[in-house]
Amino acid sequence: MTQRHATPLPAPKERRRLREARSLTQAQIAARLGVPRETVRGWESGRTTPRGRRREAYANLLAELASDAADRAVRAEDSPAPDPAPEPQATTGTDPAPASAPEPAPAPEAAGPTPGAEPDAKHEPTPTPPAQAEPGTTTPSLTPAQAFDALYAFCAPALVRQAYLLTGRRELARESVERAFQLAWQRWPEVAVDRDPAGWVRAAAYEYALSPWHRFRPRYRHPEPPPADASDRALMDVLLHLPPPQRRTLLLYDGVGLDLPETAAETEASTPATANRLLHARETVASRLPELSDPVTLNRRLSELASTERLRAAKPPAVRIGSERRARFWTRAAIAFTVALVGTTALTLRTAPTRYEPPVPPGETVQGVPPRVAPGSLSEEEAELRARLREETLNGPERLAPAPR
Repeated sequence: MTQRHATPLPAPKERRRLREARSLTQAQIAARLGVPRETVRGWESGRTTPRGRRREAYANLLAELASDAADRAVRAEDSPAPDPAPEPQATTGTDPAPASAPEPAPAPEAAGPTPGAEPDAKHEPTPTPPAQAEPGTTTPSLTPAQAFDALYAFCAPALVRQAYLLTGRRELARESVERAFQLAWQRWPEVAVDRDPAGWVRAAAYEYALSPWHRFRPRYRHPEPPPADASDRALMDVLLHLPPPQRRTLLLYDGVGLDLPETAAETEASTPATANRLLHARETVASRLPELSDPVTLNRRLSELASTERLRAAKPPAVRIGSERRARFWTRAAIAFTVALVGTTALTLRTAPTRYEPPVPPGETVQGVPPRVAPGSLSEEEAELRARLREETLNGPERLAPAPR
């Protein structure tokens, strides 16, 4: 009995590139395969892998997309150029440089999502690069500062709005995002090679925003003004009355658009626990706002609520400079504390005794001692002697001497 081998599939990035090359959305691919959109998203991100008949159908669809892309490339090569030239010549500056070769197919993850991609493609783990390289030129490698600025420009605006939905405070939302990116800049060698840098920063921002220690800060003891619209105020009130784990799960699943395993991984919970949190959060929202019982309507209302507030993040250089200043401050504080600890230890070793000195025991009460009695009266001889001594010592330098025999 022979074993049937699994149908080979392209790499996850190649799957996404083939879909975007045809300007197809994840929902359209899911409709053709008969699966949910979240399943296609998991296949393209590499978190899950199709099996069985779905794998075969997905492989056939990707092969069809690849053959279509190859046919378009062949037709582009066969089409005559407007002004053919025998050899490429150097331009003189008056005429633009002609295209010496047909435009190649877009490279995987090089040009970002196409205009026809679905709106929530912005929540994919891989961020879109800020700029493209012209054909025929070598793409320069980004410096750490440039890569950080690109990640910040891509993620910070959306993260500020998400943090506002978590906390209901505009200033705390901006502070949470800035603190998360400052931490990311301090650990940039780790974040730069992470599988999902945007998810790393999002998790750090959520953790800081939901920290219970903010209630002890004077600036956050009083609530901020609520939204102006009545429906927005009602939705914000429902969100803030949810427990923080349920609020975070609801925002990640229905607001950001992550699937259930991704939400469970980011909240550091099991998949059944995450599903229970999501169900309880939806039940609470539906009980107080019945018109939001539909997840699609809830997603739209969360987006509208986050977009009504004018929340702006700081500039990337300011965040990087603040992170470096904070790192220098804590480094110097650690050095000063270490020096003080070493000095205190040295002083203790210098002044401490070198041998054992037994402590002085406390006094004890002695029994059998007769009570103290005042002296009695003087006899006549003692009184006479005392009078004579007083007179002779006061009247001059006479001294008493023994009488000669």
